[in-house]
Amino acid sequence: MKNLRIVFMGTPDFAVATLKTLVENNYTIAGVITAPDRPAGRGRKLNESAVKQYAKSVGLNILQPTNLKSEDFLNELKALKANLQIVVAFRMLPQVVWQMPEYGTFNLHASLLPNYRGAAPINWAIINGETKTGVSTFFIDEKIDTGEMILQEDVAIDPEENAGSLHDKLMVVGSALVLKTVALIEKGDVKTTPQIDSDAIKTAHKLNRDNCKIDWNDTLDNIYNHIRGLSPYPAAWCRLINGADELDVKIYKAEKEKTAHALELGTVVSNKNEVKVAVTNGYLIIKEIKLPGKRNMDIKSLLNGYAFQDGAKVL
Repeated sequence: MKNLRIVFMGTPDFAVATLKTLVENNYTIAGVITAPDRPAGRGRKLNESAVKQYAKSVGLNILQPTNLKSEDFLNELKALKANLQIVVAFRMLPQVVWQMPEYGTFNLHASLLPNYRGAAPINWAIINGETKTGVSTFFIDEKIDTGEMILQEDVAIDPEENAGSLHDKLMVVGSALVLKTVALIEKGDVKTTPQIDSDAIKTAHKLNRDNCKIDWNDTLDNIYNHIRGLSPYPAAWCRLINGADELDVKIYKAEKEKTAHALELGTVVSNKNEVKVAVTNGYLIIKEIKLPGKRNMDIKSLLNGYAFQDGAKVL
């Protein structure tokens, strides 16, 4: 059995579950590397990452480098004398960092690699209508999410799943997979599999304003998947034209109604209980929405104080 000294690298909630699992299984965490504190909110108060908050609560040694190639940081990292590094939802590492420990640096990624390499694997799996995704551990190399795979585990995507609920499922399964991976490294039993590249590989592109916008010319299923794949964050959006109002609205939850109609695509149909949008092969029923400057609310709450006029449409 190898005597492991681990450096853990991660920033958001997704990474906390794995770090917590390692701590609770009595692994030696020599240090935790996380993002620098960021100003947030109106008061621009410094915000600590979720990983930092947890690491502080259990008394772990924390480093927050702004430059992963700086001599000061590299010296601090070497001084930790780690022989294994584990990365969960961090940033791209320079070679000098990932090559440092004797037993390598492995990453947990929230997809079944080689599919959905990149920044937003959870979102894109749902947006693309997948019924299955999973988590993978792999040794880091010089490219993004391309290293030799160690372990994978499948996770089903439910038909009404959104990115938030899938994130939470993958977080739990992923932390267990990291534990299995560490146990293999500890015993010297790791067998890796190279990732096979092909033209059919799907990518998890970074999310931006353009690819979060709803295309009302798309099919009902695709629009529905787009909305749940971006909910609760960063949220699918569109432009609402309602009389004199032109508003950018976010849609968090919807349902499908497959039926024939003769309405122009994007036409908003409403009554006192329901708002729906005419699309190619039916209607998208909006269940949860957010207007600018307001909180997100269910459609009945919105209709208590907001009226859709005849001729309202979304673009």
